[in-house]
Amino acid sequence: MQNLLAILSYPHIDPVIMHLGPVALRWYGVAYVVGFLLGYLWLRRMARQGQLHLSTDQLGSLLSWLVLGVLAGGRLGWWLFYHRTEGRVEPWYEPVAVWHGGMSFHGALLGVTLVFLIWSWRRRADAWNIADCAALVAPVGLFFGRIANFINGELVGRVTSVPWAMVFPGETQPRHPSQLYEAILEGPLLLGALWAARRLRPGSGQVASLFLVAYGLLRFGVEFTRQPDEQLGFIGFGWLTMGQVLSAALVLAGLVLLLVRQQHSSIPAFQAHAGTKNVTEKDLMPFVTTVDSGVAEVVRKQEEGWSYIKGGS
Repeated sequence: MQNLLAILSYPHIDPVIMHLGPVALRWYGVAYVVGFLLGYLWLRRMARQGQLHLSTDQLGSLLSWLVLGVLAGGRLGWWLFYHRTEGRVEPWYEPVAVWHGGMSFHGALLGVTLVFLIWSWRRRADAWNIADCAALVAPVGLFFGRIANFINGELVGRVTSVPWAMVFPGETQPRHPSQLYEAILEGPLLLGALWAARRLRPGSGQVASLFLVAYGLLRFGVEFTRQPDEQLGFIGFGWLTMGQVLSAALVLAGLVLLLVRQQHSSIPAFQAHAGTKNVTEKDLMPFVTTVDSGVAEVVRKQEEGWSYIKGGS
């Protein structure tokens, strides 16, 4: 009965939405596009409210850099952390061959951090402010990415007998739907936690630091239900996975940054930028009064001049 329920529980969805000639439109790619688009729209709103200290044009430029960082960093990170050649001869471009599949969140985070720092340095932008705002919207993209993992039937969980276990394509035993666990934890739960922290008026850079700590802890925990990568297995103590090692490093880095920013940041993380202050009717009154006075003076002088011309004739 358990196996029957498990088989019925998994919705077999074709990873390919449609074919456009030789090009296959996949759910995984759509998830990336939707995540970036929603993130951009949310950040643009924050920019218009003065919380993100960037113009719309600057935000568009930054987004293109971040897309590059996610793709290049995610692929290169997977190749460094998870890939094993096992004696196979591979083309020289394999580390960046995104189309071959294989992406790493930790690698994507490193790639995003690198391009983000370069972009901020070149534009002389407020890096901590951008990092805080980006951290608030990042769970949206993570959520859609994990849903795409589920649709692809990849990154499956460990064998279990829980009632909601599923038999994934290519598997014969019920397993944890760990992709859904991660979607919930890294998506709505992480999003809610970060926005709750925002209400506490944290200092500049602290929300980004909290993101690293919170994501690292959630990922470390959910890895206990996720099947280790076949080419790696457990890398320590008979239970430790590569994902847990990388997540522990994130937690440590986040805690260090949190302490540093707590000691050195006296500026609220989302303080409205001086250049984005909303102009009200009250703010315009002195200007309007000055203009009215100037117009009245010009009219008076014109009338005086016209009277002088008429008298002289």
